[in-house]
Amino acid sequence: MNERSTIGLVVPFAKDEVPFEGPIMYPGVRFIPRGVGVRALTPEGYEPAWNAILPAAEYLAAQGVDAIMVIGTSLTFFKGPEAHEWLLGELRRSTGLPVSTMSQAIIDGLREMSAKRVAVATAYSDVVNRRLKDLLTAAGIEALSLECFDLLEFGGPSKKSEADIIALSDKAVEHADGAEGILISCGGLRTLGVAKPLEARHGIPVVSSATAAFWAAVRLVGESGRIEGYGRLFEQAREPVH
Repeated sequence: MNERSTIGLVVPFAKDEVPFEGPIMYPGVRFIPRGVGVRALTPEGYEPAWNAILPAAEYLAAQGVDAIMVIGTSLTFFKGPEAHEWLLGELRRSTGLPVSTMSQAIIDGLREMSAKRVAVATAYSDVVNRRLKDLLTAAGIEALSLECFDLLEFGGPSKKSEADIIALSDKAVEHADGAEGILISCGGLRTLGVAKPLEARHGIPVVSSATAAFWAAVRLVGESGRIEGYGRLFEQAREPVH
């Protein structure tokens, strides 16, 4: 990993904090965070944070970062796939940098794994899940099943254990005949240790918001994202095409 790479992170927290997964997975990268303060896992809770994304990205660009990743899956898809595409375009235009979002990262991860029909596990409630389905459908990905924790509190996902997440994902797979992959959506779910056991049990790849975002982030600066121990997406990673 190129130790000179610096990646700016627009994060959903109220404080400027780097999600813990990034430095564990890619210790050779410097991450600079800028918080936008999601208030709840609801459209009303996302709205003020959405409005803060572009200013946060412009702040990070002024710090001299090499690329920008917007952390927060539902934060970036809750307005629908067209708004997500608009956001990506505005981020690129206003910063002049390689940029992506956690929503784009899960799509890219599923495509990398050739998973077009997926079992889905999320932290969200129904209103947010519907928007996730819209995002996936627009990307040509079919959600065969969708199981959720039905959480509204912003900090709620981090309280779920890896065992809880594995159990929810197992349930999603049970209701998804012919699934080509498992999607675990919500950056707040702590999923560092869930992909390997799920892949061993079900024989299909796992793409998780929290880890896919950092895989996608390092690919913005020309790295493959290849690392051992976190599942097929990382162990089979190819060099990015530019």
